Amino acid sequence: MTKPLFTAVLIVPTGIGATIGGYAGDALPVARAISQVCDRLITHPNVLNGAQLYWSEDHISYVEGFGLDQFAQGNWGLRPVSQNRVGLILDAGIESELLLRHIQAAEATKATLGLNISDYIITDAPLQVALQNTSGASWGTIGNTASLLRAAEKLISQAKVGAIAVVARFPDDPESQALADYRHGKGIDQLAGAEAVISHLIVRNFKIPCAHAPALSPLPVDPDLSPRAAAEELGYTFLPCVLVGLSRAPQFILNRNKTISTDIWSEQIDALIIPANACGGCAVLSLSDSNTKIIVVEENTTALNVTPEMLGIKAIKVKSYLEAIGYLVAFRAGINPNSLTQNSASLNLLR
Repeated sequence: MTKPLFTAVLIVPTGIGATIGGYAGDALPVARAISQVCDRLITHPNVLNGAQLYWSEDHISYVEGFGLDQFAQGNWGLRPVSQNRVGLILDAGIESELLLRHIQAAEATKATLGLNISDYIITDAPLQVALQNTSGASWGTIGNTASLLRAAEKLISQAKVGAIAVVARFPDDPESQALADYRHGKGIDQLAGAEAVISHLIVRNFKIPCAHAPALSPLPVDPDLSPRAAAEELGYTFLPCVLVGLSRAPQFILNRNKTISTDIWSEQIDALIIPANACGGCAVLSLSDSNTKIIVVEENTTALNVTPEMLGIKAIKVKSYLEAIGYLVAFRAGINPNSLTQNSASLNLLR
């Protein structure tokens, strides 16, 4: 009998100042380590994107947040692919030199990494991204969503792309205290919330993989830069990691009647790993009603205060991701984790 594939989901919510995963790809080592004790790991761009830096594994699935929520609810399945044809949307509000830098970055991934980046399109009007910060979490708006959707529709209908990368011009604010805090490893990513709005919009409307990279003017060198923010200081664009992720992102399956053997559905998820005080997301709530084991990590603090106890979610509380990995190993081996401690209880007699 074939043994079921052990499948885990790793979530670090975007734009809430997570101690691990709130910066430039600093949760990527966590994903790499967890992937070594799973047959399949499903996670999202905030975990895997590191600007110029990335790490691609065949058994790590790169799934945009809205799509991940739909998957967790059982509405959509995931179909692994060997390669996606990726199209690129560039904001008409990007200045000519910065625009050229992003086009060259995409050309570089074709020439150096062999990615299938087929076509790009410039929106017919500037997207007009605005940033906000509410209760310690970043957010944002797009002034011209119709232009973004028109560009995506054209790439899909004419270029037949299977995934879309978006580069929008984000406002520069080099003197802000929030940016200084982030660069020094103690603030919230002010861009992440708006980035999520952009990718959610495309995935919700077209049901194909999407991720975003912001276009920004280069910042002056900071000798006190935090290593956790350093990946974003290496060049003129954050695009390479997005194109690498989308090149192998699973396609969304909306019809269970057309499922094939390699497709993944939410009932196959064995474990979910999430920061301990960020448990209010749609995916967490959906999977908490299933047989999925919920592992919450205390050391990964965030700006939120939504614990499993507040929501009535049964969860395994661990101090660190290292401890979480130990639980995953036990689960995969079919071992009760309590058997590995001195706290193993005696049998209980029912009366």
